[in-house]
Amino acid sequence: MSDELNSSEPRTLAAIDLGSNSFHMIIARLRDGHFQVVDRLREMVQLRAGLDQDGRLTDEAQDRAIACLQRFGERINGLSNDSVRLVGTNTLRVAKNSRSFLRKAKKALGHPIEIIAGEEEARLIYLGVAHALAFDNSRRLVMDIGGGSTEFIIGEGFSGLKRESLEMGCVSFSQRFFDDGKINKSRMKAAIIAAGSRLRDIQRPYRKMGWSEAIGASGTIRCVAGIVKENNWSDDGVITPNPWIS
Repeated sequence: MSDELNSSEPRTLAAIDLGSNSFHMIIARLRDGHFQVVDRLREMVQLRAGLDQDGRLTDEAQDRAIACLQRFGERINGLSNDSVRLVGTNTLRVAKNSRSFLRKAKKALGHPIEIIAGEEEARLIYLGVAHALAFDNSRRLVMDIGGGSTEFIIGEGFSGLKRESLEMGCVSFSQRFFDDGKINKSRMKAAIIAAGSRLRDIQRPYRKMGWSEAIGASGTIRCVAGIVKENNWSDDGVITPNPWIS
């Protein structure tokens, strides 16, 4: 592997994330140990929203996903399996018919798909953020709110020290508490209590370990930061703690 990283011959690599809310693909060229991003694609597939009451992906949701993956497959056509990594996350972990969907997805992409555990998802999230922001050795908390799960990682530099993946996400909570699109105080209170009950298990060990800076990753947190900035609650979009929630 080290010889490949130091090779002067460029090599094209691709990574695809089949998330619960959106699918992402990044294509990069590796040369002399350095990556140069040549293409990024992102589509809002909303796979989690396609889970029915029995925990199965509907035909409509599968059709949306496969159409997206066919477009991705055209872009990575010709790459060898060892140059591509495809991972599925929370929704594909819990969907009862994920195995049949994965057969169709593999055909659309031309490459096998790996369903990763929540802890591995957290590890990859932390590494991605750490490399993107060039972390020093300060201790940081990284949080990623996905469609079906939320990952929390405490790390230093490029090393994740503590990782958790909790079964709560923007889509799953929206379906559970705001399924008709209406928001009121009682529903919001119920959602906050449910989230708090999930966080309680990790609250004490995480606070005991501590961190100097908290960083949010994912479209959900970017959306919240945008709302904060638009309403002039923060000049730079930094999300501050809610004083009413202990």
